[in-house]
Amino acid sequence: MTTAVVGTGHLGRHHVRLMAANPDVTCLGAFDTDRRRLEKIASEHGVPALPSLEAAARADAVVVATPTIFHREVAGFLLESGCHVLVEKPIAASVEQARELVALATASGRVLAVGHVEYHNPAVQSALSLADGVRYLESQRLSPFTARSVDVDVVLDLMIHDIQITLAIAGEDPAEIRAVGVPVLTDKVDLCHAWIEFPSGLVANLTASRVSAERIRKLRLFARDSYFSVDYAEQSVHSAKLVRGHDGAEIVPRKVSIEKQEPLAAEHTAFLAACRGEDTPIVSGASGARALEAAIEIRHQAERRSV
Repeated sequence: MTTAVVGTGHLGRHHVRLMAANPDVTCLGAFDTDRRRLEKIASEHGVPALPSLEAAARADAVVVATPTIFHREVAGFLLESGCHVLVEKPIAASVEQARELVALATASGRVLAVGHVEYHNPAVQSALSLADGVRYLESQRLSPFTARSVDVDVVLDLMIHDIQITLAIAGEDPAEIRAVGVPVLTDKVDLCHAWIEFPSGLVANLTASRVSAERIRKLRLFARDSYFSVDYAEQSVHSAKLVRGHDGAEIVPRKVSIEKQEPLAAEHTAFLAACRGEDTPIVSGASGARALEAAIEIRHQAERRSV
């Protein structure tokens, strides 16, 4: 299988690194409109600096890591050219554009995956494989302020990871979404708290901040007779379960086995396997579109109620 990467910025350079080092594919190269940056990244990882998007479209599978405003144009062109596409999150700049990409993938019979990398975190996958009947979940995604990604709000920058995982757990569309948020260091929402309820009764309590004094990445799942605490950064899961016996019930710890791996590498593995027709846990275009739709509603409510 031949591959290529379009966009060599903060995330794109890591996609180039992984594709260049993958012995199971042939990386045709990378393309970026910023030629100086492209030449540097291509040289660093020993891949060709492609002259155009059309050159990238000769690959079987292409990663799109451009700014979000170009996702519809670039990913759409690649799908129409017959490429499988992994596009970074969020899938597009609007729900309408996201749905157009999903329709193009369906029409072309190609894989469209979305780069919600936290879904591929081994700790998350281990917890989701064991957590049956989740009734309540809460997430905290807190970061110190950086100048990166200040062109978008904290919902589309950070919280969308947990929104996508929440929707994957729920397996249904939200019945109600409530959110509050405030701008602190930018003119966009920098701190947001969202409350999502689902028809099944599942409730999700999500918090995201990019003005925190410390970096926290945690997810807690409360299921029937069991509990899971996931640390994204440590790739660890602490779990306990309720065991009932003749003498009553007790809460006992449960060991959760995790094979640690770089989440982005796991994302590549799943995407390339899907391109080969295998059944793997990718975040599909349709799932990415639903996550974007929920994120935009959260942002709308947070902006409406912001101080």
